[in-house]
Amino acid sequence: MNKLTEKRMMQIQPRAADAPHTFFISCVFAVAFFVGAPLFSDAQDRNNPDGEWRYIGGDAWHTRYSPLVQIDASNFEDLEVDWVWRGDNFGPSVDYLFRSTPIYVDGLLYTVAGQRRTVAAIDPGTGETIWTYREPNTTRYERGMRNNYGKGVAYAEVDGRGVIFTSSPAFFLHAFDAKTGRHLKNWGQAVPLPGFPDSGVVDLLPALVADWEPWIESGYTYDPDHGIPRDLGNLSSSSPPIVVDGVVVVSNVHEQGYYQTRIENIPGDILAYDARTGEHLWKFHVIPRPGEFGHETWENDAWRTTGDISSWAPMSADPERGIVYIPTNPPTIDFYGGFRPGDNLFGTSLLALDVKTGERMWHFQMVHHDIWNFDNPTAPVLLNVNIDGRPTPIVVQTTKQAWAYTFDRETGEPIWPIEEREVPESDVPGERLSATQPFPTWPLPYDMQGLTEGDLIDFTPELRREAVEIIKDYRVGPIFNPPIQPGHPSGLRSFVSCPSGATNIFGPTSADPETGILYVGSQTGCRSENIVPGYEIDEPGDPMTTGKTIADFAVANRGDFRGPQGLPIFKPPYSRITAIDMNTGEHLWWIPNGDTPERIKNHPALRGVELPNTGVTSHPVTMVTGSLVIHAEGTAGQPLLRAINKRTGERLGVVELPAPGQYGMMTYLHDGRQYIVVQVSSRDHPGALVALRLP
Repeated sequence: MNKLTEKRMMQIQPRAADAPHTFFISCVFAVAFFVGAPLFSDAQDRNNPDGEWRYIGGDAWHTRYSPLVQIDASNFEDLEVDWVWRGDNFGPSVDYLFRSTPIYVDGLLYTVAGQRRTVAAIDPGTGETIWTYREPNTTRYERGMRNNYGKGVAYAEVDGRGVIFTSSPAFFLHAFDAKTGRHLKNWGQAVPLPGFPDSGVVDLLPALVADWEPWIESGYTYDPDHGIPRDLGNLSSSSPPIVVDGVVVVSNVHEQGYYQTRIENIPGDILAYDARTGEHLWKFHVIPRPGEFGHETWENDAWRTTGDISSWAPMSADPERGIVYIPTNPPTIDFYGGFRPGDNLFGTSLLALDVKTGERMWHFQMVHHDIWNFDNPTAPVLLNVNIDGRPTPIVVQTTKQAWAYTFDRETGEPIWPIEEREVPESDVPGERLSATQPFPTWPLPYDMQGLTEGDLIDFTPELRREAVEIIKDYRVGPIFNPPIQPGHPSGLRSFVSCPSGATNIFGPTSADPETGILYVGSQTGCRSENIVPGYEIDEPGDPMTTGKTIADFAVANRGDFRGPQGLPIFKPPYSRITAIDMNTGEHLWWIPNGDTPERIKNHPALRGVELPNTGVTSHPVTMVTGSLVIHAEGTAGQPLLRAINKRTGERLGVVELPAPGQYGMMTYLHDGRQYIVVQVSSRDHPGALVALRLP
């Protein structure tokens, strides 16, 4: 082990006070132990009573699992659409997306909708709207970069009363009485803006900037309408808060790194509030300050001005242990980081924080000095499994790189070895990439990594020759392929990144806590990114432009890498669902997502060619019940909902939807009936919730 690797291994270890948890295996568990099933799986551990769906991921562990079995293989195709709740009218324009997965608690559904991210309570049996809340307009809302990215709401019981918590695009935290929709009294602080309630809301920005040097040095007077001045940065929210043991943990989101041209932004620090009072409890610095762990990974004082490292993907939690798990994304600007030398903790990492104090329990950085847009795109999934005969609590982070990083969720120790391996260097002026990156040795990747001639389309010799000619104009290679700049000595047009950064961004991972099987949806993809001098594309007048200093390089466009004759350049499948047994790390099966599209079946270059099932070019969406894996094909797929066998991947049934399912789905038991609610939309169908049940 070299010194650099040894140093990094030290960084991923838990704090000194942590000690490995010792488990006692009693004879009661002998049978389960013998067959390899998890020894402990209790819905109460996951904070989700059977029949409810209290978190956007189903439970605090984000398994997207329900033990309900009323809908099974024998009757799945009898499902009928019972009601549709449309999201058309919750914003200044029609929204053709619906990212928010509803929750179901105590007889009501709760969600957010539209660009305003209006909060709504819905009757689960009829689809009738019970109450709504629309936050008053602010200048900082108008500057929001991901206003329609809301993924849902959070719920907790506070002093015997159900409370709904939401974080808004303008970055306010709201607390509502779940039954009435009224803001809580004597909670938080009044916001001095027209239309805001006197109580039940917290402006999140003051706590975020309070100890931030650029803010302090700027001399600005805080304006709750404008928020953070553009020259300092901007941020919003995407995923809902998560509530653990009376603490509301709030994450955030920034402008996508491939749209940024300037090096300054605000760090996406994690905030926590008292669920009972709205009092600010703690803040975790995602870019370590002097004296804090990881500060040395920011060279040239880049920590002072660099921002981002937000946590736009949902969080998960272990309520029993009081730990919240937070996936992060890279620092400011994708595909060029010459202004921020070093590994850049806690960028593209998994953080495990003590929910009461905000103290770092442990962390692991998936990508050092990330420039590839390899942010962690899904919530970490918690499971109790048997590893080599030992009951082990694990957390699994699936990634855009198609790896399932797996850790003991209490200590942070990798379950299977993760090796630091050498990767290609950069020759972009000013850039200094990490010499090594962490490579999980197990489980195996669940999708394509890198691009070689062996990966190219081979339906016919002619198509393959065309593909070989195409890649001659690009730098292709393994994962962590470095970018190139215009005028590169090689004469190449650009570089190609595979995976493309969107492997599983719209399809959250699901799992069965009863068996320890993980179900990962993924879409295969490659893209080229063209980086150019930042001044060539910087737009000072764009309200989304933040910061002062234009970067030496920035992303000009999302690339022009295309396959021969409009076909994908790589072999199928184009998307898939993979089942991984997390007791052993072995892949049990994989299936294509959907069927071969008509445009490929009927392509002139493929006339007479016998094709395999290629699957669709779309992100599959999954959910697990007591008897089935249920999945939709994703936004670019067909409007179908399928049931498949959890153990084999065999298709068991299919029903039609009004539009393709996207991002998530959920299920619940109401008045003795099991419902499935799917988020749907398409180019000609505004975002909506579709509820299905048996006749």
